[in-house]
Amino acid sequence: MRTDRRQFLSGSASAVIGLAGLSTVNADEPRDAVSKTLVSKPGTWNGNRIAVSTYSFWQFKNESLRSIENCIDLAADMGFDGVEILHRQMEDESNGYLQKLKQRASRRGLDLCGFSTHQTFVSPDKEVRQKNVEHTIHCIELAYRLGIPTIRVNTGRWGTSKDFDELMANKGIEPRLPGVSDDTGYGWVIDGLSQCLPKAEECGVVLGLENHWGLGRTAAGVNRVVDAIKSPWLQITLDTGNFLEDMYEQMEAIAPRAVLVQAKTYDGGGTWYTLDLDYPRIAAILRKHNYQGYVSLEFEGNEGALTAVPKSLKRLRQAFQGSTKAE
Repeated sequence: MRTDRRQFLSGSASAVIGLAGLSTVNADEPRDAVSKTLVSKPGTWNGNRIAVSTYSFWQFKNESLRSIENCIDLAADMGFDGVEILHRQMEDESNGYLQKLKQRASRRGLDLCGFSTHQTFVSPDKEVRQKNVEHTIHCIELAYRLGIPTIRVNTGRWGTSKDFDELMANKGIEPRLPGVSDDTGYGWVIDGLSQCLPKAEECGVVLGLENHWGLGRTAAGVNRVVDAIKSPWLQITLDTGNFLEDMYEQMEAIAPRAVLVQAKTYDGGGTWYTLDLDYPRIAAILRKHNYQGYVSLEFEGNEGALTAVPKSLKRLRQAFQGSTKAE
């Protein structure tokens, strides 16, 4: 049916007036003020989308589940909304391969929502720190070509543990390097991440500093780095399984800056430890701080991923969406 031009213009004008009535946003207001006006209040929370890290399938040990393409297909078949890619799991970095991954995710109805990378800036060797700066900049560029808006970054750790098993046995605590203070270590981290920020801004990729190990083991340590740098391009990746003391209080301390949440589950018992995480409580903390981004499953249990991951999805949907969609 043909629409009369005057009717269309009249209807459009009414729609504009109606939309204007929904907000008091002034075009001259600062961007932050506009954002605060438009962002939903915590009381209107509609739930978080749920993603899965490719790590949940591979776990550095299940070679038959290493293929990123296979992980994307499994995520779609299981009913996830998005996929977080573990950089170390990738077997190709060519642009052609990156575009195939992006296309595959799009065809399966999935977002590529996160890129989990590894680096360490906690080293007295300036060349080591510089290599990690270059590595991080490279990862930013990979994320940009994949259309991924945020990457996980780490502070790094002292490296004085014999191996990762020993680090975990000591709850992530290890001695400092001889003659080096925490202040010096934080200085290295702040300098290294600061060098990455121009590329992050250029590519529109937010760095999310994770509460991982080393100087990022505590909420205070993570916030110390983010406070010092003061950039919208450095925020926080909140990992629910990496606080081993006062976990909920520490999650609360970093929740306001979270750009991605990684949610651990441990069906079959954890590889290094098992935490009894209260996900409804965690969801309430995130709602309080109006976190609207992705919750990305990181399955770290000993049960087979093909049976445990769908169960974890159901658990996370119940907590973060009040839904039993994945059944």
